[in-house]
Amino acid sequence: MADTPELLDLAGIGAGPFNLSIAALADGLPMLSTRFFDRQRRYVWHEGMMLPDTHLQTGFLKDLVTAIDPTSRWSFLNYLVQHRRFYRFLNAELSTVSRAEFSDYLRWAAEGLDNVWLDHRVREIDHDGEHFQLKTDTRTFRARHLCLGNGKAPWLPAFARAHQGERCLHAESMAWRARDFTNQRMVIVGGGQSGADIFINALRGHWGPLRSLHWLSRRRNFQPLDETAFTNEYFTPGYTSQFAGLEDEVRRREVNAQKYASDGITPAALTEIYQTLYHRFDVMNEPRWAHLLPHREAIDMTCDDGVFMLQARHGTTGVLERFDADVVIFATGFESSLPECMAPLLDRIQRDAHGEPSMGQHFMLDWQGGGDSRIYAVNAGRTRYGIAEPQLSLMAWRSAVILNHLSGEVHFDLEDDAGPVTWTPQGRESS
Repeated sequence: MADTPELLDLAGIGAGPFNLSIAALADGLPMLSTRFFDRQRRYVWHEGMMLPDTHLQTGFLKDLVTAIDPTSRWSFLNYLVQHRRFYRFLNAELSTVSRAEFSDYLRWAAEGLDNVWLDHRVREIDHDGEHFQLKTDTRTFRARHLCLGNGKAPWLPAFARAHQGERCLHAESMAWRARDFTNQRMVIVGGGQSGADIFINALRGHWGPLRSLHWLSRRRNFQPLDETAFTNEYFTPGYTSQFAGLEDEVRRREVNAQKYASDGITPAALTEIYQTLYHRFDVMNEPRWAHLLPHREAIDMTCDDGVFMLQARHGTTGVLERFDADVVIFATGFESSLPECMAPLLDRIQRDAHGEPSMGQHFMLDWQGGGDSRIYAVNAGRTRYGIAEPQLSLMAWRSAVILNHLSGEVHFDLEDDAGPVTWTPQGRESS
């Protein structure tokens, strides 16, 4: 008789920052059996976007655990101490952490946590009416509950997908290998932080001296990240909790209105770009080979004899413009997708009016036919929980919400004092 597969309380699909945060907090809960599976053999966070001198948009205290358990050994501060660079980090007076250092922090945690299994790809997940059945390359597991943390897939406009290759690619793969675009005409599409990071590196000659560089953005201008104090109140548990209780269309309207609280360009990057352009093209009188073109929507692209012809519509005049390029980089963001291993369960996961997986309380997907089994999902509920959902800011708090609900006990204190902003109606005005 074959051995009965190991039974887990929670199986995590993927070990990106969000599931890694759950794993780190669960490390202090020995009564729970948890396991987080990731296909990476060598842990790197967004390796393809690891360009020189790129930084996070959030502070280092918003790490895997500190907001909930600052005494945890998996904090960023402990990472600094263990790597003997605590004082140098302080002396550097860094306002944000580099992507390279944060990725190394995540690697340190992933390799140190016993409940994180790297080099274990989950091939298929089904449910037998009582438990989930997980098949990896080498073993089978049972699990009472799941947490999906497989991340998002890069999004390309439909007209670009047939042209994907070494010279037409998404920003997320730019750093996978060394590239030489010397004397090439480069066009960047997308006006967010990723587009800015690529523009800065192209301007510096990271891929060789370019013949020309055009940066197109559908946005009305190259908009700064809104990181003022009151805007940052959107990234608090109090705001997120009340936001989740709003009507669906209201939530979607509010998320769209808050775009630049999470999807703008850091003021430091904008300043660097402007100062560099001024120095090189105005002071040093270089021929102006770099161009910024806001309010252009890329609408089509063809390729003839190795040259891409990108067509864009001007936002205020409607005039169609054509940009010829040897290299086109799409910094066009990411889209949610359920992991392929979930295929046997897809018809049981409910969808909302927009075709997206429906999410309920406690970051759970709505699904049928699983008895008491739950499917939690992280970075999958932006329109349910607000603009903080895909950001690092609240990941430790969300992890604690999931673990408290999973266990049915209050292992983590989620109470917080009211902040300076009152978001909910107060009823009758006081005299």
